[in-house]
Amino acid sequence: MSTPPADVNYTFNDQELDQLKAYGDVRAHEAGEVLVSEGEREFDCLVTVSGETHIHVTTADGEKRLGWMEPGQFAGDLSSMTGHASLARISMGVAGEVLHIPYDAFHRLLVENSHLSDIFVRTFTARRVFASDTDHKAVIVIGTPYDRTVFAARDLLHKHTVPHAWLDPDKDELACRIMEARGISTDDLPVVIRGSSRILSKPSVSDLAEAFGLDLLPDGAAADVIVVGAGPGGLASSVYAASEGLSVLTLDCDGPGGQAGTSSKIENYLGFPTGVSGAELAQRAAIQAQKFGVRMAAPAKASNLELCENGIYCLTTEDGRRLSARAVVIASGAQYRRLPVARLEEFEGRGIYYGASPMEAQLCHGSKVAIVGAGNSAGQGAVFLSQTAEEVHVMYRRADIRETMSEYLVRRLEEMPNIYLHPETEISALHGTDTDDLDNLRMTGVTVSCRDEEKRIDATFAFLFVGAAPFTQWLPEGVRRDEKGFIKTGTALERLDLVRAGWDIERLPTQYETSWPRIYAVGDVRAGSVKRVASAVGEGSVVVSDIHKAISEITGGEA
Repeated sequence: MSTPPADVNYTFNDQELDQLKAYGDVRAHEAGEVLVSEGEREFDCLVTVSGETHIHVTTADGEKRLGWMEPGQFAGDLSSMTGHASLARISMGVAGEVLHIPYDAFHRLLVENSHLSDIFVRTFTARRVFASDTDHKAVIVIGTPYDRTVFAARDLLHKHTVPHAWLDPDKDELACRIMEARGISTDDLPVVIRGSSRILSKPSVSDLAEAFGLDLLPDGAAADVIVVGAGPGGLASSVYAASEGLSVLTLDCDGPGGQAGTSSKIENYLGFPTGVSGAELAQRAAIQAQKFGVRMAAPAKASNLELCENGIYCLTTEDGRRLSARAVVIASGAQYRRLPVARLEEFEGRGIYYGASPMEAQLCHGSKVAIVGAGNSAGQGAVFLSQTAEEVHVMYRRADIRETMSEYLVRRLEEMPNIYLHPETEISALHGTDTDDLDNLRMTGVTVSCRDEEKRIDATFAFLFVGAAPFTQWLPEGVRRDEKGFIKTGTALERLDLVRAGWDIERLPTQYETSWPRIYAVGDVRAGSVKRVASAVGEGSVVVSDIHKAISEITGGEA
């Protein structure tokens, strides 16, 4: 077993314990008594007062005791804060007393006591990182690398920082041993195993969300603000609104990060001189939001928005739940467009990808890779993949990539010996194995066109970063958009837009307000926005002051 770093544990002193006791109650437990079961959600935060509490997880090698908490120490990891399903079983190892802080009271503690909050958040985060770096993971994915279900499962778990191991049944002997021990047949594959309590065969994203407790919002949930989208803009709105005392529900159809979450390394974001991955930035922001009490649900897709009674907006999700709020921030972002080439859908998840994370880098190790696009995301992906791929071919329609990509990235591309730039070039055809067996379907190369000339590149993977289409189809007509579907706000709204939308209050829309009062748009989904992480964060934070004022208009000064 790997030795845990020092920051995965902390021992409270007597003064700190006295502060903690104000939020819970001390209970006596006998040795062997289970305090938290694997899979349990919204469980108590547990601080050992006397005796020992033990932490057990079921890994690929069977059940293991990962550690124990002595007096003054606390059990749990990020799931203690998020309410997600526990991946461990916590029991009383040596009889004694434990301070139980209920889930809701624990969230109150995180907001009210900065010192204790910092200790819990720092320790929980360190424990999750340690769990991800060890071989003793409680979640195991078994399936072939080109199976779309495997990719979707690993992508979801990665975005929600769920530590997991992936085993290829065709190459990993351990996979075969686990299948035999757990009674899993090849017909059941792919499977996701959650410790000792759940085996999910061919799971959908919804199945995984339920099993890991990623979406705990009940039908009828209400808040001051609903934020649609958990990219940089949406997470900034969530953090600032919640820290200012507003209740917040945040939805995302995928997971924290949005399009920025696929960036392997952002080097020009203020405050990170050595760079930060989009996923890491999003994960930190999501933790920060939940520390302030934001209730997050992902995957949860918005499908309709309407004005109900007393100035309350009702948002309907794709699965039929109705949520309500006084204000809504639309931060649903934009998605990369698909190429108009034959067989594209056939190869998606089997050679065609829309983001370059460590998961994709693992798949294309030693292979030839094509990158399509000339924006910063394409440049970051190319630099990242060049560390594992044999060759990286970057192709774009423009003659000069500097028109759309930051100079520091262009220089990186030019300096890397295995990166090849192809200006005025686009993919015209995809090639792959000729088989009806999807398990054996592989992409074998691409044909590219350049100035009326065509040539083949034997790239077995292609990453597409081409343009952006806003996710606004679910919105009613009254929320006015431009000809490309991006949401108009503030001064971009013409008088006719407001008339058609039925704007009926004396003031004009504020900077990020749409044609419906108290409905706002920030980040990439907004018409005229600068498509950068920093600008999305800025918009998401600034809009909160407008929300406070607008809510006061309909509540008589009480926000």
